[in-house]
This record gives sequence, C-alpha cells and structure tokens, in this order.
Amino acid sequence: MFEVHGVVQHYDWGDTEVIPQLLGATPDGRPWAELWLGTHPRGPATLDDGRALSTLTGDLGYLLKVLAAARPLSLQTHPDAEGARRGYDRGVFGDPYPKPELLMAITPVTALCGVRPVERTMALLDDIGVNDLAALLRANGPGTALEALYRDEIDIAAAIGACRGHSSDEARWVVTLDAMYPGEASVVATLLLNLVEVPPGAALRLDAGNLHAYLRGAGIELMGASDNVVRGGLTSKEVDVDLLLATVDPTPLDNPVLASAARFELPAAGVALERWEAGEGRTATMWEIGISDNGVAIVLEPGEAAITTVDTWIVSAC
Repeated sequence: MFEVHGVVQHYDWGDTEVIPQLLGATPDGRPWAELWLGTHPRGPATLDDGRALSTLTGDLGYLLKVLAAARPLSLQTHPDAEGARRGYDRGVFGDPYPKPELLMAITPVTALCGVRPVERTMALLDDIGVNDLAALLRANGPGTALEALYRDEIDIAAAIGACRGHSSDEARWVVTLDAMYPGEASVVATLLLNLVEVPPGAALRLDAGNLHAYLRGAGIELMGASDNVVRGGLTSKEVDVDLLLATVDPTPLDNPVLASAARFELPAAGVALERWEAGEGRTATMWEIGISDNGVAIVLEPGEAAITTVDTWIVSAC
C-alpha cells in the first residue's frame, strides 16, 4: 500500500473549505475546486518520494477526484468513445477517450442531470408560462427544443421574465443563473433538465451525452481518464454550441439519483466506487486508488492483500 498525493485544481467555482479541511490543510481563501488522484497529465498524482504515480502504475484508465462546488459549474456534456476519437483527430479534444462519470455526494449536492421526461417538463413550462418553448417541446421533443434555444429561436428574455414570478425551484435557479450569466440560452435550457437534490451517500451516474451541471455541493467523483468537456454556457470558458448539440443525448432520464449504497458501478469506464470499511480486508484485482474519510489517499497494487484502519472509498474493477 502506497500513499498518494493528489493535485488540487483551484477553479473559480470551487469551495474554500471542504477540500482543505478533508486534507487537514488550512483554508487560504482560494477556491479548492477539485483534488485529482490519478495519472492524467493535467494533474498527475505523486508518491511519497516525489515520483509520479504513473511510474508505479502506468497510465490508469480512470481518474478519482474530490469535487467541491460553491458556485455552479458550466452546463456541459461529454462525448462517447467514437465522438472522442473523432474530436481528438480534428484537434477539438485533448485526448481520444470518453469521460463517463459518477459523483457520490459527501455533502448535499444540487445538480442538473439529464433531460427531464417530457410530460413533467410540459407541466412545468405551462405552469411558469414559457409557452413557446412548451409548444415546441410538445410538438417536436426535447432535442428540437434545445436546438431552438441555442439557435435564438425562443425568446430567452421572456422565458426568464416568466420565471421571475414563479415559486418553483427550477424557476428560482433560472433567475439565479441569469444574474450570473445574463440572457444566456443555457439559463433557460435548465428548464428542460432534471433538477435533483443528492443526499450524502447517494450518487449520480452521467454517461456520454448527459447534459448536466453541478450547482453546489461536494462529492467523490470517479470517471474515465479524460478531460474532454463540451460546454454550452454558464461559464467564462470556451463554449461550442454546434458541438454541444451534436454531442448531447436528449433521451429523457426519469430518475438520475442512485440511492445510497456501498458500491456504485461505472460500466462505461469498467470501474466501480465502493466502500472499504475500517477493519475489512481486501485483495486488489487492479491498481486501486482510494480516499479515506481522513483525507489520506492510497494505491494498492494488483494482488495485494490489505486491511484498512479508516473507512475508505476505493476504485475497483466493475
């Protein structure tokens, strides 16, 4: 068992306290958005002696993170394997791999996750009074409705104005996001998505094409070893509406939240996130990275038998 030291990413949406407190560090006023534990070149973890983790494990096919959001992340999606390869060949993406991901909440997490079933969205839009979007959704489905929003075929200002007089959580988030990113199509696009509250211990699984944004909260994130992101808005970073519309999967997702469990699988990456209880033994079947409740990260080599003294979330084969 080797101790691993991750790389902290100080993105502007990050929380100032959750990750430093987990690591036993003193908050310094900066946003600590993500802790990366893996071999990805944008944030390669190291061992105690300063060597890159990859010198021991080789390139890992997954990336384990701790994510802590004090502000909303961009509205985004990720390509599937074929889309990632094509985009990489064209110079659009930084690597040729897909980025399926799983987030297990360690604090309450509020998120937008996947397209809401059409009947529920129509009821919401009718109640708010976003009539042109409701009519388009009713006639042609969510894919066409999303494209109309991003092609300026829907009155964004009128939709936001209607939300100002409505008490639903969805409408309130539209108003909040519009204050941050005035007049953006992505602000109104959130009305087509599932707005979910994820309690600690529960999870979200986001496969390719899932349009999503974490709005607030912290969790342990497991994903394919890729940083390919397609953004539509709610960000100061580059957006690509054409690529977003080509990548997004508008298939409605009924209930994105996975109930609290001791194991969550991420089949598209061939790995799972599972709870390793204090005092429990295990034998690693692959290079397994874990993060304990006291913030210590470790890696087990294949075939290694070990017992943990601290409750730990660890990556295992799916």
